[in-house]
Amino acid sequence: MDAMKEEAFRRVKKSPTDQPSVCSCVNLRRASRAITRVYDDALQPAGLKVTQYSVLANLSRAGAVSVSTLARMLRLDRTTLVRNLKALERAGLVEEAPSSDPRERGVSLSEAGRGAVTQARPRWQQAQQLIEERLGADGVRQLGALALALEELMGQDASVEESAESE
Repeated sequence: MDAMKEEAFRRVKKSPTDQPSVCSCVNLRRASRAITRVYDDALQPAGLKVTQYSVLANLSRAGAVSVSTLARMLRLDRTTLVRNLKALERAGLVEEAPSSDPRERGVSLSEAGRGAVTQARPRWQQAQQLIEERLGADGVRQLGALALALEELMGQDASVEESAESE
């Protein structure tokens, strides 16, 4: 864990001129890139990116679901999800599944996908712990609250099931 911590934060070179931007969008994008890199670095030995892990972990919890349902769970537009699912299907991690609505395509984890989630989960938990150590438990709660507030600003339903893996 200490080596992962050191590597993740070693890349962030601090200088006296490092300041937040006056632009909230720039600040959020910087934060997004930084946190994504922490998770991607942690998940790399498992052969996954955090975006892939998120899809697989949600499928692990939900079982077979329609693509539209999964898109709502992940708070992704359907087109983006379909593109991500194609790569996961090519890798043999996701497979087609029956859907309760015949007009909808269903998906579920394959056996290899279940194995990938099992292998990646402890690495994801390490990244979670690293972020919490850096931000503190209150900072992590504030981050979640900010995400919900920004979604509400966009008019999205904040009551939709959370997309992050929760243990």
